[in-house]
Amino acid sequence: MSPLWVSLVKEEELSPKLRSIVTVSALVSGGNVEQLGHHLERAKKNGVTKDEIAEILTHLAFYVGWPKAWSAFNRAKEIWK
Repeated sequence: MSPLWVSLVKEEELSPKLRSIVTVSALVSGGNVEQLGHHLERAKKNGVTKDEIAEILTHLAFYVGWPKAWSAFNRAKEIWK
């Protein structure tokens, strides 16, 4: 087994919070808002704050487009209310 695969399987390098940020960013970038609810909930449980998710989504908007980011904002507002 390659060292990269072992690292991915063990999941020791990234904190749960950072892993959630990466997952949410990937879903928003791909326009996969139907899966966002679960992962936004997990991000909140993993310590991502309301201010952090707002900054993450604003930053993503400039790279992936406002429509994708706005859809994610609407989902995040439901979770961080």
